[in-house]
Amino acid sequence: METKKLSKAGLIAAIYVVLVAIQIPFGNLAFGPIQLRFAEGLTLLPLVESAAVPGIFIGCLVSNIILSSVSGFGLIDIIGGSLITLVAAYLTSKMPNKYLGIVPPVVLNGLIVSIWVSYFTKISYWITVLGISIGELISAAVFGNIILIAYNNIFKNKLN
Repeated sequence: METKKLSKAGLIAAIYVVLVAIQIPFGNLAFGPIQLRFAEGLTLLPLVESAAVPGIFIGCLVSNIILSSVSGFGLIDIIGGSLITLVAAYLTSKMPNKYLGIVPPVVLNGLIVSIWVSYFTKISYWITVLGISIGELISAAVFGNIILIAYNNIFKNKLN
């Protein structure tokens, strides 16, 4: 990976971690059965920035390690959640527009992360799917679009 891309990935990872860290005082909103991670707004960034794929993955990995002390989900969330984020970021990078770019993180996080979150919280799987999917949709649609607009304004990229 070239130095410029590595630097961008590192910056994106750091932003992800900071956005998750500022949510910790607000309880389990960053990791519970109803999730609204501000950092997940970065999930649309792979549409316009290839360094976002490894950046979001590393940011999520570090965040999940930090959160493991308060979430109680352990290694499954650290590894599984981070790998799901990596796959979602990669699939998003292949999407033709921001509307379809929202689909991978919402669907993958909603359906797969809910497996262990519902198990550990003893909340129905489908209720957990709903909570995580809606939170992911809000994060990607609202915060993701703000991030894309800011990125576009800074780097003058054309977005759909």
